[in-house]
Amino acid sequence: MTPALSRAIHAAVKLALAEDLRHGDVTTSALFPRPVRARGTILAHQPLTIAGIAVAAQVFWAVDSSLRIIGAVRDGDTVRRNQPVIIVRGDARSLLKAERVALNFLQRLSGIATLTARFCDAVRGSRANIMDTRKTTPGLRALEKWAVSLGGGHNHRYSLGSGVLIKDNHLALSGHDAAAACQRARKRNPQLQIEVEAKTLREVQSALSGNADIILLDNMTVPTMHRAIKLIGKRARVEVSGGITLANVRKIAALRPHRISIGALTHSAPAANLSMDIALIR
Repeated sequence: MTPALSRAIHAAVKLALAEDLRHGDVTTSALFPRPVRARGTILAHQPLTIAGIAVAAQVFWAVDSSLRIIGAVRDGDTVRRNQPVIIVRGDARSLLKAERVALNFLQRLSGIATLTARFCDAVRGSRANIMDTRKTTPGLRALEKWAVSLGGGHNHRYSLGSGVLIKDNHLALSGHDAAAACQRARKRNPQLQIEVEAKTLREVQSALSGNADIILLDNMTVPTMHRAIKLIGKRARVEVSGGITLANVRKIAALRPHRISIGALTHSAPAANLSMDIALIR
């Protein structure tokens, strides 16, 4: 885990606990005035690629540093239905306080990792890399892109400063065509790759005239995409995006793009089905 990811996890956990425990847990405080020894087990209720164990652990320890994690799978592991993914032991009051936040992170991140793994499996054997986008939950980008990686996917730009991507609004506002926009961007950012979004074959040709490093074929039909990839040849790397689903991704990968970027990995991944059972230790 990188230092940047560790910092992002710490910040996300701090914010989430402040949101949930700013005024304490009045239910738990009312019912349990004294410590109660217990064991909490988080179970997967579907086959999953797990992401967020490290985050859940930080949630438990932030609530109560005396809690002990006595068993856990690793982030990136594939688990079966009804398999325990993390077991925590300690004061039941602390387990109750941490339960929802820990599950929220695990459900969100494991959902992303699991959906990413399904897309990666669908294109296995092709040269296409499955990639995410910046369509992430505000404040959780580092964690969600980490979940994509755990599912076998690759990360696109982390931020607007991570790379040049010239899109239709840039061209419309600047009055430049793709060729001129590429030249201006390269002069200002010679160290960065230049990517251009293209929706038509004419826009593809303009991007090629500007010596774009990557051409993003956006929301094209499969026949148009096929013609565009033949036109580009080896003059640029090819990314495709827009309308990519598990039903069509294999067909698109067969056209031999280098990258397939899918916003749904982070903006539409269903939450993983996980729950936490807490039992008394007698």
